[in-house]
Amino acid sequence: MRHGQSTANVAFAEAARTGSIDLPLAGTDAAVPLSVGGVQQAQALGQWLAALPPGHRPGRVVCSTYLRARQTWSVMAETAAALGHVPPLLLVDERLRDREMGIFELHTPEVILDRAPQEAERRARVGEWAYRPPGGESLADVALRVRDLFAELNAAAVGQRVLLVAHDAVVVALRYVIAGIGAARPDGTTLVPNASVSTWTGDGTRLHLARFGDTTHLNHLEVPA
Repeated sequence: MRHGQSTANVAFAEAARTGSIDLPLAGTDAAVPLSVGGVQQAQALGQWLAALPPGHRPGRVVCSTYLRARQTWSVMAETAAALGHVPPLLLVDERLRDREMGIFELHTPEVILDRAPQEAERRARVGEWAYRPPGGESLADVALRVRDLFAELNAAAVGQRVLLVAHDAVVVALRYVIAGIGAARPDGTTLVPNASVSTWTGDGTRLHLARFGDTTHLNHLEVPA
């Protein structure tokens, strides 16, 4: 699942609305916290977790190192525990971090277009899946580290339900990795809403996508996804 709405999500949406060419946030991407709305979404995810039938609850939880993801699980676990569900212990893994944008860390597309128009043009030309910002990663690079984690989980958690708490880039990469050899590469524009849940089910041979980017557990909220 993707983390709840972050302060960067709010700032980027506002920049897109106004066309601002100012950097919306200071600091590092890894330290971006949840917004107030993101905390509400995480609480809703905790309610969703507690409502799962016992046989459908995750036995393991693996989370991104980034603050917004760890906060999402912390609020989820606290909410679920208050409802009588004892959540599994948390494992944190660097391979679930968000896509690294290098010199464009926390830069909105509007800022990149204003300050580095040649890079903005190259990004549009090669496509989001293949574009690697200077010092950063392409989505294809993210898929390589996600594939490594998936292979390790496949060996260590046989027959178990595993919940990954991560980012939109990781969810897209995971879908590509699970699809297997020969899968068409994503175009890099697939929407993964905040606090959405994507689910794969196994048949004893492989995993099959059951739902992608589901947000029905957020229907009672007024927070933009």
